[in-house]
Amino acid sequence: MRRRSWALALALMGTSVVPAMAQDLKSPTAGDYVPRLGDIMGAAQTRHQKLWLAGKAQNWELAAYELRQLKASLVEAALLYSGIPVSNVTTLEAPLQSASDAISAKDGRKFAKAVSDLTEGCNSCHRSMNRSFVVMRVPTDQRPYGNQQFSPQGRP
Repeated sequence: MRRRSWALALALMGTSVVPAMAQDLKSPTAGDYVPRLGDIMGAAQTRHQKLWLAGKAQNWELAAYELRQLKASLVEAALLYSGIPVSNVTTLEAPLQSASDAISAKDGRKFAKAVSDLTEGCNSCHRSMNRSFVVMRVPTDQRPYGNQQFSPQGRP
């Protein structure tokens, strides 16, 4: 598993490949401080919401910053938690690149589509990890956790 972590680290340094999330997977070696996966994903959720709000306000510099921070959280999760499947690692590559391109172009319509695709990528990963009860959505407002659906699936 150590070899996978190094290979993933090298791949992520040279490309925009980033992981999606997982939960309760094999932890790193004892003795090293490692943030809990839920804490990393909580930070990613905050970045997801701030990314959307910055883009909606057309603050493209802030949106670019939040996108970089979101990617960093996802990379950290993949490097620290070796149980995340490689297919989940690549799930978000295209929507993250689309979001970056939309931000560079200052294109609100393309940005909205990219964030929607990114959000679906998060949910796809959650489903693959048997965490389908964690449902993300494009934020509807500035309320904390406005980017998560809390009612059980199938209910509004």
